[in-house]
Order: sequence, then structure tokens, then C-alpha cells
Amino acid sequence: MTRRQPLPPDMFDELCPSSLLPFRFGDKWAALVIRCLEDGPRRFSELRVPLHRVTPKVLTQSLRGLERNGLVSRTVHTDPKLGVEYALTQLGRSMLEPLYFACAWAAEHWDELLDARDRS
Repeated sequence: MTRRQPLPPDMFDELCPSSLLPFRFGDKWAALVIRCLEDGPRRFSELRVPLHRVTPKVLTQSLRGLERNGLVSRTVHTDPKLGVEYALTQLGRSMLEPLYFACAWAAEHWDELLDARDRS
């Protein structure tokens, strides 16, 4: 397993533009899972750090949905120390660019989105 920087626990805090997107990429958490996997494979416990607001059951369901749709691969290692890793497939990687644009759009329209939510 390649050593990568740990995922920051505040990667998706309340001020993350992705929380204001009026549309979704897959289920509620799919876009955040995709972002967590953009730098390479991660174990479930690594994903739980920035996705601490997601229950393990829901995270498992999201990962299964992404795997079923061909966006994420699941690798079970024979070495128990490595366990199971999730990684973006080539199709999953193709979601990164539209995801960046969507987050940039949400950041640009942050105040308008918040005002609209306050009015409703």
C-alpha cells in the first residue's frame, strides 16, 4: 500500500461548498467519497475521518452504489493488515472535473444559495 497524506478531518466542514449544491452526483455522499479517493486508494477507516457525519452503514451503502455504477473498485487484500481498499476507476476519475466545476459554482454562488435556503 502506498503511503499518502491522511485525509483531513475537516475536509468537508459546514463551509464546504459541496453542501450547498442544489443537485447531486449519485447519492447524498457520493461526491464526497469521490473527492476522498482522488489521490489514490483508501481504506474504509481512512474515509471515515473526513466523512465522520456519515454512519458506517450509509457509507457502506454509498460505496456499494459507486461500485455498482462502475465509479469505484473494491480490492480485498490477502494481507489482513491491508484489508480492503476502495479506489476510483477510470470512469470514476472522469467525474472529478465536473465535480470541481460544480464545487466552484457553489462557492461562487454561496451567498445566493444561503439566502434562498433562508427564505424557504
